[in-house]
Amino acid sequence: MAHAAPVYTAPGSRATGTSALWAGLPLLLGIVYGIWTSGIRRDGGPITTGNVMFGVVTGLLFAAVFFVLHRMAPALPREVRALSWMAFTGIAFGFLYSLTGASVLRSVVMALVVSAAVFAVIFYRYYTTE
Repeated sequence: MAHAAPVYTAPGSRATGTSALWAGLPLLLGIVYGIWTSGIRRDGGPITTGNVMFGVVTGLLFAAVFFVLHRMAPALPREVRALSWMAFTGIAFGFLYSLTGASVLRSVVMALVVSAAVFAVIFYRYYTTE
């Protein structure tokens, strides 16, 4: 029964199987977001250096903010945590929607609708799991 032997972990270390997933998730989401923004901005035209740089910069910013928010969110109360994820999602979605050429009012309304739905889901999750 060697497979049932307990695994030693050093005191103070976190032994989770999802830490590798969470280390790469911000980068993966940043890559997807960057490709998405550069594709919207390109609008079916040729791939240019400006489009590629725009995608890289927006992807890096998205990944950095996601990483920081994911790291600091557990220390926040559930209401503030849900509000922070709501703001992040609303800003990210509103920016994507504004790249399509929609008016500012429509972009804001759509971002508010999406962020309100995210707030409801995330607040419910945090409220029921704490």
